[in-house]
Amino acid sequence: MLRWFGRGKQRREPGADVTAFFDETTFTASYVVCDPVSTQCAIIDPVLDYDPKSGRTSTENADRITKFVHSNHLSVEWILETHAHADHLSAAPHLQERLGGKIAIGEHIKDVQVIFKGIFNLEPAFQTDGSQFDHLFKDGESFSIGSLEGRILHTPGHTPACITYIIGDAAFVGDTLFMPDYGTARCDFPGGDAATLYASIGKIFELPAKTRLFMCHDYKAPSRNRFVWESSVEQQRAQNIHVRDGISKDEFVKMRTDRDAMLDMPGLILPSVQVNIRAGRLPPAEDNGVSYLKTPINHL
Repeated sequence: MLRWFGRGKQRREPGADVTAFFDETTFTASYVVCDPVSTQCAIIDPVLDYDPKSGRTSTENADRITKFVHSNHLSVEWILETHAHADHLSAAPHLQERLGGKIAIGEHIKDVQVIFKGIFNLEPAFQTDGSQFDHLFKDGESFSIGSLEGRILHTPGHTPACITYIIGDAAFVGDTLFMPDYGTARCDFPGGDAATLYASIGKIFELPAKTRLFMCHDYKAPSRNRFVWESSVEQQRAQNIHVRDGISKDEFVKMRTDRDAMLDMPGLILPSVQVNIRAGRLPPAEDNGVSYLKTPINHL
């Protein structure tokens, strides 16, 4: 049975109830994951709208999630980030103010903070200990959403901090994998590594074949005319154009390296990373009361 909520799509099966909210501007899928026997839920990878021409933020995407949570009388336990995104700003603080919940990410966000504090020459007071987040998950750590059991799988390669959230019969893989007809994440950002990504995908492929995999992005491969964001372990292992069964590590690393060398940087990488390593908060305002984002010249 399928039900639609605005631009969100819900699929109800045994295990986690997953509702997706897709933002076509950044090609990002955010999720509300509900315990089917209680009102507890988690929000994964929420989007804050950002206009790079004006520098203005807005909350259309986040407000859609807020409306869904309120209309279904849900209680938010967690606001979960799969990694420090380079393609959209996080709406985690905005949602936390309205809905509660703890903002969490993988503990290796500390490595990402060190990298980008240097790249952006951030203020000395910026801490690289992950303290901007309410909780830092370790590899293998367990957590709960009501009666649902969750587990953390550290899946670096796209960034050092990438994690996969395994919740019931579903796994939220961030940018590690895309839909089978689109392939895998790039590995050329600071701290990325193609061989490491290959090993991380191998961990995901060891999950049960019927595990539902939820992507953070979809870019609508040329072979189809609609956006989709859900696949399964068995589909990925059989059909992923970059990393299906039978593709060796050397083959993958060469493909990924060659492909990444041809890609432009994401349009929002500079504002996104500066905000997302702060758990979605803007840089501190300067003496005129305005927050500013930096643009390093000839560096990335």
